[in-house]
Amino acid sequence: MYKLLTIKDVVRIPPRMFTMDPKDAAKKVLRETYEGIYDRDEGVILAILDVHDVGRGIIVPGDGATYHEVIFDVLVWKPENGEVVEGEVVEMMPYGAFIRIGPMDGLVHISQLMDDYVVFDEKNRQFIGKETHRVLKLGDHVRARIIGVSVKSKIIRENKINMTMRQPGLGKFEWIDKEKRKAKEA
Repeated sequence: MYKLLTIKDVVRIPPRMFTMDPKDAAKKVLRETYEGIYDRDEGVILAILDVHDVGRGIIVPGDGATYHEVIFDVLVWKPENGEVVEGEVVEMMPYGAFIRIGPMDGLVHISQLMDDYVVFDEKNRQFIGKETHRVLKLGDHVRARIIGVSVKSKIIRENKINMTMRQPGLGKFEWIDKEKRKAKEA
């Protein structure tokens, strides 16, 4: 889920930035510090959007920088259990498909790809349903539901998202469209 948050924090502005406008200097420091980090409570910090207020600076003895209380807006994305997401298949492994869903990749385990016995065709790097003959390959666009989020680190790639495509309305868009047509015909 995407959210826009207003945050208050203290920013260290180094002496080399003293000639800049305080808001611009604070925004640059905030971007370098926060963007691309996974916050356990808020999610992936995608962008520092606007700096509303930069308080008076305080100089700490032994440090030439100034410290300012700053109020700023942040765009974040936090994967939530039960959330339905859309993405693209970006990697295939014998145990499942990795789906790019915004700033992170999630794994759909082979057992969660479809309601069918699924085999991995290693030569063509694709999954095939034995009964339905459905094929999932690199570049396919899918809809999935998040069923598990494991947060271990501030580094985005070290966190894991588990997903399923074995529910009505989920899967490769082509499969979903076929199911809708079948339902209308019946």
